[in-house]
Amino acid sequence: MLSFPGVMRPCRALIGAPCAGDDGASLRATRWGDNLVRARRGAAATGCDRLPLADRHFTAAIVAAQVLAQIGAFTLPALLPGYLDRWDLSGTEAGWLVGAFFAAYVTAVPVLVSLTDRVPGWRIYLVGAGCTAVAHLGFGLLAEGFWSGLAFRAIAGIGWAGCYMPGLKVLADRLEGAAQSRAVSWHAAGVGMAGAASFAMAGLLDAAAGPAAAFAFGGIAAIAAGAIGVAVMPRGLPPRAPDAPPPGALLDFRPVLRNRPAMAWIAGYTVHTWELAALRAWGVAFLAASFARDGVPGWMPGPAAIFTAAGLVGIAVSVTGNETAQKHGRAKVVTWAMAMAAAFSVVTGFAGIASPLLAAFCVIAWNACIYLDSSALTGGTVQAAAPGMRGATMGLHSMCGYAGGFLGPLGVGIALDLVGTDRAVAWVLAFGHLAPFTLAGLLVLRRLSR
Repeated sequence: MLSFPGVMRPCRALIGAPCAGDDGASLRATRWGDNLVRARRGAAATGCDRLPLADRHFTAAIVAAQVLAQIGAFTLPALLPGYLDRWDLSGTEAGWLVGAFFAAYVTAVPVLVSLTDRVPGWRIYLVGAGCTAVAHLGFGLLAEGFWSGLAFRAIAGIGWAGCYMPGLKVLADRLEGAAQSRAVSWHAAGVGMAGAASFAMAGLLDAAAGPAAAFAFGGIAAIAAGAIGVAVMPRGLPPRAPDAPPPGALLDFRPVLRNRPAMAWIAGYTVHTWELAALRAWGVAFLAASFARDGVPGWMPGPAAIFTAAGLVGIAVSVTGNETAQKHGRAKVVTWAMAMAAAFSVVTGFAGIASPLLAAFCVIAWNACIYLDSSALTGGTVQAAAPGMRGATMGLHSMCGYAGGFLGPLGVGIALDLVGTDRAVAWVLAFGHLAPFTLAGLLVLRRLSR
């Protein structure tokens, strides 16, 4: 079990010892399609938010499926230095290749996630996993340059739109309160773990069998994710609260836009993903450039391995951040996280000039600051969503966030082309320009939270 402070509590919340009052009388059964949803009675009275065994198994299965769906998502960023040479890409073209994933996601997610208020989630998830498999297999085996690669990257974005938020909504619909918040946190940790592992697996498979094998691995994993989703997700829609309004028009986000608390967290998530996507897309290339310029000690791992370590640190920080947010308030944690991330976006570019070792440290620290508010932001949106509007709220949350995810990698690529990658100051501008956007998002979040 992880030993990070704050991580132990959610572990105990999910798998800990029995709680007072946790007997047969404390459970009630509600039919949800073909599945039996077990909800706790008296949990609020006893102060216990540990999940029942069936819900723990369900949470673990959903997280496992999301890990498999995500494991190939960052194969391209991990192998980007090789593709820059292999396909003779400019920085802007590389930014488009990475960003196309997010652009397609933004286009597809409002429809796919909003449909989960009307259609059982497993159907949406199966479509998403299928698209993800096609995209990874196609990129690795069929893509021959920028345009064909761009098409498969767009399909990958549609696939993730059908997996990420639909899978999270299925999980959130089953739980509520602190148990829901912690399950969301572990969901975010699982996705983060897959993102970190994606860099490591891509590097290992590329070294052993070439880039096609790295992408094929992601495609096969997505097929397994779809199988898990079909096996465990409820066949029907969740029970609707008696006072919940009926769903509006499919793409009518006006009720969500009027929900100021939800929009506050959505604004924060937008700049969070903007910055995170930029670092994920270009972090390995940045480290490779720094290492090539100054050389590195023989004991130092390669760029992909360092970025994998950064992702693993981010997972622990994300879960700890959610626990800290529950204790001390989401707004306080998010404010500190965004302020520190903005500072590191400036410092990291200069670190690449100063020392490869310092550059590696700053990448890990910056990534940790970005991850610190990841679960807190998503959990805030989930809990602020109005009854009957959770699918639409999460759809807008994801759409806005991944719009930032499209702009982040593209902005870095454009900055590199403007300054010239042969100039040391290029990375200072490429990463440093993110700071004003992060701080602007923080100001919007705090204003809407009042």
